[in-house]
Amino acid sequence: MTDFVTLHPLTDFIDSETVADSNTIEYCYEGRCPQTGVVLSLPRTRLAEAIAHGLMQHLTDQRYFHQGKIEGKMYGVLLVETPVGMRVLKAFSGLLNGHAVVEGWVPPIPGRDRIAFAEALTLDQLETIKQTLITLQHLPEREQFERISYEFEQQLQQLKQCHQRSKLERQQQRQELLTRLTGDALKTALEGLDDRSRYEGIELRRLKQHRDMALQPLKQAIAQADARIQQLKQRRKELSRQLQTQMYETYRLTNFAGQSVSLHHLMPNGFLPTGTGDCCAPKLLHYAATHGLKPVAMAEFWWGPSSVAGDKMQGAFYGACAERCQPIMGFLLSGLPQQAAISTPEMDLIYEDEWLLAVNKPAGLLSVPGRYGDRQDSVVNRLQVQFPEQTLRAVHRLDQDTSGILLVARDLQTYRAMSQQFQQRQVQKVYEAVLTGRVTVEQGVIELPLWGNPDHRPYQTVDERGKLSITHFRVLTHEGELTRVELIPLTGRTHQLRVHAADVRGLGMPIRGDRLYGDAANTDRLYLHARELVFKHPHLQKTIHLKTQTPFFKDS
Repeated sequence: MTDFVTLHPLTDFIDSETVADSNTIEYCYEGRCPQTGVVLSLPRTRLAEAIAHGLMQHLTDQRYFHQGKIEGKMYGVLLVETPVGMRVLKAFSGLLNGHAVVEGWVPPIPGRDRIAFAEALTLDQLETIKQTLITLQHLPEREQFERISYEFEQQLQQLKQCHQRSKLERQQQRQELLTRLTGDALKTALEGLDDRSRYEGIELRRLKQHRDMALQPLKQAIAQADARIQQLKQRRKELSRQLQTQMYETYRLTNFAGQSVSLHHLMPNGFLPTGTGDCCAPKLLHYAATHGLKPVAMAEFWWGPSSVAGDKMQGAFYGACAERCQPIMGFLLSGLPQQAAISTPEMDLIYEDEWLLAVNKPAGLLSVPGRYGDRQDSVVNRLQVQFPEQTLRAVHRLDQDTSGILLVARDLQTYRAMSQQFQQRQVQKVYEAVLTGRVTVEQGVIELPLWGNPDHRPYQTVDERGKLSITHFRVLTHEGELTRVELIPLTGRTHQLRVHAADVRGLGMPIRGDRLYGDAANTDRLYLHARELVFKHPHLQKTIHLKTQTPFFKDS
């Protein structure tokens, strides 16, 4: 039976159930169904974001503060349909002020209580290891070693400087002796200078020997401590993984198809990071699935001080975390009713081998995820859903409003090899665009310095302070007052083709739909398409020529 204490009316978070453009989708949680392979989605809508903003206001309440300050962590809300109307579930990641169960919040996924004793025992062992590591890392011998090393180093420097002065004096004396003495007298005098040089060498070696004798026992103690540290770290890793395996075997997630499996069963490559299952999304979706609730939209955000890594900011929305949530999202969303799951079109994959992927990116989609959580829907993130066991990297970029071929590497070595080809201008890129005017020159080359004013990013201007940009152009057809052109950039500056088209020192007419650079026409897209890409495959050592059909060929 549903615990209605956990379900909250919308009015707990927003003044009215009417939010402007409430169904507008800002982001989609996506996952591939393990059984069917179909990509399922659950949206983050503007209504869900409005509810989340209401929760942010609640979090300013003093009762959520711990020792005078609020903890920085992820929070989430899930909008669900119930027999009595729309309701809201709310969750926090991990613990809230040291508690896993807090009234009014979704409880943790069941299972952890069954290994509570083993967990407590392991945590005690881990704490003992932690304290031992701290002791070993702050071993008194380490400070003594640094102090004595420094003192001897100072003595050695002083002695070397003294010897250097003595050497210069001997050189002067030797010159004087050569002018004043001859025969046995000269020989005896020179031998005296050599004896003094040998003595200074012995003096330097003795000081080094004294240093080594003083440091040797300290070195030995430090080496033993370091060896012990490595053993303890290995033991810590073993204990953590052992506890993690136990937890993942007892944590059982349920989806909307009624399937219930352990986290251990869902692990790709047999391993998920610590904390998987304690994030907001799994807690919210598991609770909804086990209580017969139909999800409508979900939103997750960070609240509190910025994360240690600096990648989370208070009040910002974020998508499913790639390490913990994304690998299990397909299972969690499986079985959602048709009206709750929003299908997203499959990425138009035009090339695939074991090293590279190439897609025909639609206009309006980012090449890579943005810095903030509301700009996560991208080519790379969509492909990551299809290939969850690989770390994908876009080799180059296309503007969000530009469509066309985008190349993605499936491993770091390939990424570096292809990036080098782009940097060395060994890759040929061919674009097609529609310009708002009639170009009278059939073909030519545009060479202009482009500069991005830091106060007006991402807008680019022609300015001598900028970097040289080069584009070859060729007119394809005239269509009324429009001109279809082929553009081949030899450099890869930001907005290069758009500025070369719009600026009077280039073609003097903006690309159709380019509001940023002067086209006021009411169109549904930017009429710029990356049509072809030619490169040498870094592993197959053959030329790859990718081509796509220009999507606005018939509707411009």
